[in-house]
Amino acid sequence: MNNERVYKMVVAKVYPFYVTKAERKGRAKKEVDQIICWLTGYNQKELEAKLEQGTDFESFFTQAPRPNPLRSLIRGVICGVRVEEIQDPIMREVRYLDKLVDELAHGKSMDKILRAEPQK
Repeated sequence: MNNERVYKMVVAKVYPFYVTKAERKGRAKKEVDQIICWLTGYNQKELEAKLEQGTDFESFFTQAPRPNPLRSLIRGVICGVRVEEIQDPIMREVRYLDKLVDELAHGKSMDKILRAEPQK
């Protein structure tokens, strides 16, 4: 898919698909929101505002207040491409989100999805 086309996609139009994917596997919308907030640094209110405003993916990620530094630990294949090898920064962020939602739908624990340090 053309990167420019993805950049201009409205997050609120894709968001219901993330939620549906998670809920079909017994997970919750609040977990999807938690993942998005962890990844971007938006709080719940800011996330809801971005969805209501019709923000596109490019703006959503370039305006993210506190991109989580642990997001670089996200590894693996999504859409046939290794996320850690994606050079384009916006596309990498989009695929990070796709990968995290995929992990949620596959039953991974939130601690592992959010790359939490193991408790000692």
